[in-house]
Formats: sequence, C-alpha cells, structure tokens
Amino acid sequence: MKKLLALTAAVLTFTYSGFAQSSSRLKGEVKDESQKPFSGITVSLLRSKDSSLVKAAITDKSGGYLFEAVKNGSYLLGVTAVGYQKMYSNVVDVKEGAELSVPAFSLTPQAKGLQEVTVTARKPLFEQKPDKMLVNVEASPSNAGANALEILEKSPGVSVDKDGNISLKGKAGVQVFIDGKPAYLSGADLANYLRNLQGTQLDQIEIMTNPPAKYDAAGNSGIINIKTKKTKQMGYNILATAGYSQGVYASNNQNINFNYRKNKVNLFGTVSRNERNSFQLLSIQRKFIEQSSKEVKSLFEQESLMRNLNIGNNGKVGADVYLSKKTTIGATVNGFYNLGMFTNNSDIDIAAPDGTLMNKANGYSKSRSNWRHFGSNINFRHQFDSTGKELTADVDYLHYNAANTQNLMNRYFDATGTPTITPDNLLGNLPQLISIYSAKTDYLHPLKKGAKFEAGLKTSFVRTDNNAVYDTLRNGSMILDSARSNHFVYTENINAAYVNYSKEFSKKFSVQVGLRLENTTAKGNSKGLAYSNTYNKFMRFDSTFTLNYTQLFPTVFLQYTVNEKNSFTANYGRRIRRPDYENLNPFVEFLDRYTYEQGNPNLRPQFSHNIELSHTFNNFLTTTLNYTKTNNIIQQVLEQNEANNESYIKQANIANQRQFGIAVSAFKQFKGFSGNIYANVFNNEFNGIVNNTQVTMGATTAMFNGSLAYKFKKGLTTEVSGFYRTAGVDGVFRIGGFGMMNLGASVPVFKTKGTIRLNVRDVLWSQRIKGESKFGNIDAQFQNYRDSRVATITFTYRIAKGKVNGNTRRKSSAAADEQNRVKGSE
Repeated sequence: MKKLLALTAAVLTFTYSGFAQSSSRLKGEVKDESQKPFSGITVSLLRSKDSSLVKAAITDKSGGYLFEAVKNGSYLLGVTAVGYQKMYSNVVDVKEGAELSVPAFSLTPQAKGLQEVTVTARKPLFEQKPDKMLVNVEASPSNAGANALEILEKSPGVSVDKDGNISLKGKAGVQVFIDGKPAYLSGADLANYLRNLQGTQLDQIEIMTNPPAKYDAAGNSGIINIKTKKTKQMGYNILATAGYSQGVYASNNQNINFNYRKNKVNLFGTVSRNERNSFQLLSIQRKFIEQSSKEVKSLFEQESLMRNLNIGNNGKVGADVYLSKKTTIGATVNGFYNLGMFTNNSDIDIAAPDGTLMNKANGYSKSRSNWRHFGSNINFRHQFDSTGKELTADVDYLHYNAANTQNLMNRYFDATGTPTITPDNLLGNLPQLISIYSAKTDYLHPLKKGAKFEAGLKTSFVRTDNNAVYDTLRNGSMILDSARSNHFVYTENINAAYVNYSKEFSKKFSVQVGLRLENTTAKGNSKGLAYSNTYNKFMRFDSTFTLNYTQLFPTVFLQYTVNEKNSFTANYGRRIRRPDYENLNPFVEFLDRYTYEQGNPNLRPQFSHNIELSHTFNNFLTTTLNYTKTNNIIQQVLEQNEANNESYIKQANIANQRQFGIAVSAFKQFKGFSGNIYANVFNNEFNGIVNNTQVTMGATTAMFNGSLAYKFKKGLTTEVSGFYRTAGVDGVFRIGGFGMMNLGASVPVFKTKGTIRLNVRDVLWSQRIKGESKFGNIDAQFQNYRDSRVATITFTYRIAKGKVNGNTRRKSSAAADEQNRVKGSE
C-alpha cells in the first residue's frame, strides 16, 4: 500500500508539474434548473481520449469555476451534483496560451428511476466503444411503449425478420444475454420473450460483434446483452409507468420498478403487464415446377390474415448483501406467465400454368399458448485486496413450460366456389418443457506493468421435452394422426474453460489474447409412428442421434493510439452457432393445409472466423472494416411437393458464407441538438448445395440508422429517428429494401417527478418486407405487412427518497457509472 501511495503521489506530482508548464485557462459557470447560479458543484476536467480525471474544481457563489495551467490537448468537462443528472461538455481543444470560456451548464434534476443518481444528461442514443456498441434506451423518446424486440430492430446493425429472428450486420446466429447471462432461448421462443420485455425496464443494450474469451463462444455474429435497470441509491425509489398504444388495434402496458437500499442490503424488483394486439398480412405466390422436366405444373396464390393477442405478466425480485467492502452475495428470482392467442385465415387459389383457376381452399387455424417461466440466480463476488484480485461465481436455474394447442380447419372448393371434398380438421396438443442448469466462476488477477490475467470455468445442462400429439377428424370422430405426432427429447451438456491475458505495453499500445475451450455432448431421441410400405401399416419408430465434440475458440484484440484524436483497434475471434432447440425437433407446425414448418434433427453446428479493424477519430467518428468466413451455415430453406401443392420451411446446413463490409458511426451534440448516425455496407455471398441443386447467391446491402433530437430549455425533447435496409440476400432468399421513420417527444411534469412521452413508430408504414426464393424447382415470392405503425403515449412517475452512497462509485473515471452497473459490484 505504501508503494502504491508513493507511486500515486509521484504521478500526481509529475502530472501537475507538467501542467504548470502551460498558461492556458478554462472557465465557465453552472446553473440550476431555474437558471440561477449553482455553487458548491464539482466540475471535473477529463481527458477526452479515455475520460480519465485530470483535475477537479468547485463552483463559487456565482456558479463559476476556473482551471488554470491546462496543458495542450483535448478535454471534456463533467459536472456532478447529488440529485441532478451528470452532464458532459463537447470536446474542448486547448492550445498553449489560450483562455477559453465553456458554454454554461444547466443542470436537470435526476430522473430517479432505477438508475444511478449520476447518469449522463443528454446521453447519446448510440455510443461506440472499442469493443462494443452501446444503445442507451431512455435516450430516445420513440422507445417509450416499445418492447425489447422493437428497440433491437432499430439498433445499429441489427435486423429482425418477419418471424422475429435476429441478425447482426447481415449475419444470423446472435446470442442474446439478459444482464450478462444467456437467455437460453432462440427463434420464436426468444422473440416471444423479448416482445414481453418492456422498454421501461431496460437501461442499456450492448452489441458485441467479437466478444472476448470470457463470454460463451455461441453466437455466430456476436452477442447482444440487454441490461435491465438497477440502482444502488441509498433509501428507496419507485418508478411507475403506464402506456397506451394504438395501431390498427389497441395495446397497453404497465410497469413498476422498485429499489430499497439501507446499510448493507439492496432490494430491487419489477412487476409488469403487457397486452399486445396486432395483425400480420402474408401474401405468397408459388410456382410448382416438375423436378426433371422443369415444367410449371400449377400456380399457387395465398393470402393469410393473422391476428395475435398476447398478454404477458412478468415479475422479478432480488437482493444484494454487502457483507463487507470486499464481499457481496446476491440472489434473484424472476418469472413470467404469458397467454397468447393466435388466429390465421388463409384464402388459397390454385391455377393451371396459364393462370386458369382450378381450385380454391380456405384454411382457418386457432392457436393458444400458455407460456410460463421461472428463473433463479445466486451470485458471489469477492475482492481479495486493493490490487484488484477478484473472484466471482454464479449459479442459475431456469424452467420454461409451454402448453400450446392448435386447431386447423380446411375447406375445399372448385373454381366456382362449390365445395368439393369433405372438410378436414386437425387438432394439435403441443406441450414444451425446457429445464436449464448453469454454473460458472471467473477469476481476475492483475499483474505487474499493466498486465492482467483472467480465467474461468462454466458448465450447463439443458433438457427439452416436446410431445406433439395431432388428432384428425375422420367419419365424425377425432382419431390419432400417427404420421404427424412425435415425442422429441433433447439433452445437452456444455463444459467450458478459458484464459485471457491483457497488457498495456505503453500508453499507446495494448494487447489482449484469449483462448476458450468448449466441449459439447448432446443427445436427441424421437419417437413416433411412420407408415411402412413393406408392412402396409404404421410402424413405431425410435430414432436417436448423439454428438460429442470439443473446439477451441481463440480471440485477439490489439489497440494502438496514435494521438488524442486517432486510435486503431484490430480483433479476431472464432465463434460457433449451435442449432436452436426447436429446429432440431422434427415435428410439424402448420400455418395452413399447404404451408408448414418442420424441424431437422440432422442439423449440425456452424463455425465462423471474424476479423475487424476499426479507426476512431476525435472520439465521435468510428469506422470499422469487417470480414467473416462461415462454414456449414444454418439457414432457412423452402422445399415443396408439387404432387399435393405443399410447401414447407426447414433449417438446414446449406452452404458456406463469406461476408465483408464497412461500418461508420458518429455522434455529435451542438446547441441543444444531439445526433447519431450509423451506416453499414456489406456484401454477402452464399455457396452450397440445396435440395441437390448447386446454389450461389450474393448481394451488397446497406443499412442506415439515425436519430436527431433537440432539447428545449423547459425540458421538452423532440426526436426523429429511423432506419433503412436496402435489398440483399439471406441464405436462399432475396429480401427487398425496407425501413421505418419514428417521431417522438418527451416532457417533464410535476416538477420533473413525472414524464410524458409521445411517439409514433413507422410513421409512413414503410416496414413492409418482400422477398423471393428461386433455385432448382423452387419459385416463390412473399410480401409481409405488419401492424407496425403505432402511436403510443406513456406516463412515468418517480418517487424517491435517499442519497447516493459514496462507496458505490469509483471517482477516478467518468465511465464508472456505467461500469458499476455490473451485478454485485460496489
């Protein structure tokens, strides 16, 4: 400790003596919300490069402050006051002999939700960090009333398709984390969960395209970590929100967040309800082509109107106990109960190759889902000494239980509308159980001369149980449909270990290298009945597959700082995407008689190599080049049976993918305005064999995200935001361009204790997705329209009493507020 103090004193002495060589001065003033001078306020002078503290000053009776002997360079000024939002200036460039006046700070009382008291005022919507992109959810008024999936949809580089599948920078296979822990859900299950997670519960979204070895290797295109709100403010605070949305149909949501901290105990929780009522219009045109002759046998046109009512009830409660300044234990319990009701009405026309109508059909399906979840976590953190040695551990248990039913009714007509054959009725009982056990531990050990060593272990066990039972109507009675019924059980165990080493070789150059080892053992068992031509009857089958593989996943990060305005980073990582649980299940899920989706137990994992090179200029403009090579890629494919006009979608390992692209992000504040822009241009190329047909597809796609906000003196904030994606390819599908524009406004009320937000999403109703798939005997087009144009009004009210615990924040860095939101930290 004495050596540390001596070194600190020496550094400070050298620093201040260095500054004394310059005669530059910085001055300014701070005002409160009434524009009166604010005395006794801390103003920090920070290096713009890394937000490290240079010196601090206290405002005088007139609200003024002065920094003398400021050395040449680029700086930020930060203002901190208990009960008020922290504010930062724009970058200030100081030259020798200059005397600069900084525009006055006007502080705004803290919005005491479940956040730290000292958060950044006018925090940008997007923040580009060396290893991640941050999305500050509350920075956008248009996020009011939106759910997590809708917020992700307009985040930089993120795309969400018509089924709710998430891709990042044009690559599928995103791994979603909630508060640093894997969600262990994918596909429709993950989309359902995110639709019921309201924006008012979210603090920040981290987008990592190349995570370090500490994180799971899963996620071909990277990791999206959704951080929910949690504060360590002493005393209590409650944040209540209610919202109403109107699209074609009405929706509403309510949410209450609470926190109470006294002495060494911090209690927190949230309760929410969300009722979402929406529709979707899907149009499909297909040509059924004979495989050998390539002749068109029939034309198929379908219009499907889908209605979806989802009522989600969510709850979470947790506690952190600070046993000492070095040791913290915590626990959380969360759960949800979601009721979903889905109807689909499909009108189908079947025509001859010349367009002459031959037959008609109508399919009506009604589905109901009761989706329940329980999750629990116990966590531990211990700091051994002041050098930063740290041990953390987490144990998790999650259980999902879905009771799903589907009733499908089909009627058949000739060209004149006269019924032809007897209508059929299919009734499905489709329960799903998922149990997950996980445990991990991480150790951090700082070394000499700016080096750091990390290591960790993790194990997880997953079991899914899907028992699909279909009954069909025959001669007035419901009879077991053996051909469609199936019982599928899947178990998986993943064991992982990693090491990570980082070192700052100089103030300009740093390196981080890591290696993660993962062993996967999986087993799938499918039982059912299949028709045997040999015995001319249905025979019971029992099919099993097993997998056991061990893979290494290296990561490398290099950072070089040229000067205070220019820095470069380069990174490489190998990643894996394992098949989604639901896609391994061979059972059939129907949209209508002629259109369905089927699982594929023969799916195998895909592996990718990701390389990125970035340049950051003046802490506001970042340019990134990326290259990805993926083997054995998992993609949706469309297959069809021209004999009975059936088409079905399944996942398959179809090809290898190569992608390269460039992304640019920028953020700027000026005279009340704040603007963000993100642009990404990439080229995707797929090369493989699909349905015994060689397929090569490629296209260049551009994605744009942006927002512009203006804050008036009375607290009113207005915003326009949006995104657009040009046409491109997704596996064997060519997707047309689509986008949306949003308008939003927020205003504080009741002496800033309340906030009213109004926004309109997709003002022009332009989020209409069109696509086609043409290869071999496949020739299909689709158009998808959703209830995306929605107006929402929300009201938030805050009740708080208490003060900030000085031990909850490190004061050596302006970025500590965000860093300390990590679970269990002080």
